[in-house]
Amino acid sequence: MHDNARPPFPPFTLETARQKVRMAEDGWNSRDPARVALAYTPDSRWRNRNEFLQGREQIVRFLTNKWQHEQGYRLIKELWAHDGNRIAVRFAYEWHDADRQWHRSYGNENWEFDELGLMAVRHASINDLPLAESERLFRWPQGRRPDAHPGLSELGL
Repeated sequence: MHDNARPPFPPFTLETARQKVRMAEDGWNSRDPARVALAYTPDSRWRNRNEFLQGREQIVRFLTNKWQHEQGYRLIKELWAHDGNRIAVRFAYEWHDADRQWHRSYGNENWEFDELGLMAVRHASINDLPLAESERLFRWPQGRRPDAHPGLSELGL
């Protein structure tokens, strides 16, 4: 197996697509830009909201800036569909800004993987909603979402 390989590999089954989605969620919840970037091809192409990125260096820079601004970040991803080397997910994450204003960001992502299981293309559409602290639903300690914590569907999101 190639050193940079990231199983599971396409073509994805329902089980391996769900596994890939949880692995992505866990990586992003680490808030470690360098670690997260290794899940993408060296020349990975992104559209994130209105930003267009290419390559791991730009991904690391983007995520570093993101998590400096989006403090207290906690994310849940859920598989929407899969086919061959593509996966579609929906997600929500909660975060606060420097003024302690909480937000819940909702979105959809389309992913395309190479044969080594690295994400080559990521398209993300995201909307933000201001949130009162009392309306927060993602209250686990920062880091990986506990297995027993409800997912998006269970939370009615």
